[in-house]
Amino acid sequence: MSVRARAAVGVVGLFAAAGLAIWILFGLFLTTGYPSVDFTKSHTAGQPVDLTVQTVGAIGYGPHPTWVSYVVKQPNGTWIQASTWTLPAHTLVHMTIYQYDSGGPLRNQFWGSVQGVTNNAATVTSFAGSHQIGGPTSVSLIDSNATQSDSEPLSNGVGHTFAVPTLGIAVPLPAVNGNSSNQCSTSAPCPTTVDHNVVKFSFETPGPGNYPWQCFVPCGLGYLFGNGGGMGTINYMGGFLNVVNQ
Repeated sequence: MSVRARAAVGVVGLFAAAGLAIWILFGLFLTTGYPSVDFTKSHTAGQPVDLTVQTVGAIGYGPHPTWVSYVVKQPNGTWIQASTWTLPAHTLVHMTIYQYDSGGPLRNQFWGSVQGVTNNAATVTSFAGSHQIGGPTSVSLIDSNATQSDSEPLSNGVGHTFAVPTLGIAVPLPAVNGNSSNQCSTSAPCPTTVDHNVVKFSFETPGPGNYPWQCFVPCGLGYLFGNGGGMGTINYMGGFLNVVNQ
């Protein structure tokens, strides 16, 4: 690598690190005024936590109804648009993500690898509506450049990622076929009668702290290079793991 190339990589890395540092530094302030979900109140110490979320192509309500978003299932079973989740420290989290959005090839194939979770692998099950068409399949890498195919559900690219940079966690979320006529067209949460992928993985929470998470697949439609909009806004495609002692 040339000196100029190394310098360019260093500058990009510096800006990325600076951005992450600012995100962490102002995390407590950014979360003020946003809804959050506390998974510690109904949790029995020593037992794992079940955390279920959806990624949707359009939230369907609020000030930005067309923005992509995460929604989370509360312990009482209802869904809410909230991206700050309070979790007990040093606890195994079983995470299930219902991925309803279409996608495509990744700009950076680094984000196609499953990292920082148990066995560095996720289990993916694909559905055409309520009909299972693939999986469950254990995957450690999603080839986002594969040609879209109904017969190969994991070939439809990546819609989003769930990533917690400070914990080394990054999980690609396989997209549904963008040419399908059975994609979610309702406000979140989406029903299981439309096309979706179910992604499951586990990770252990660290000690107490406020850990930012976000999607690293540019998905802000109408913004430069897909950045901005829901991609860069808390409560849409990013939030915080608020880890506390129980």
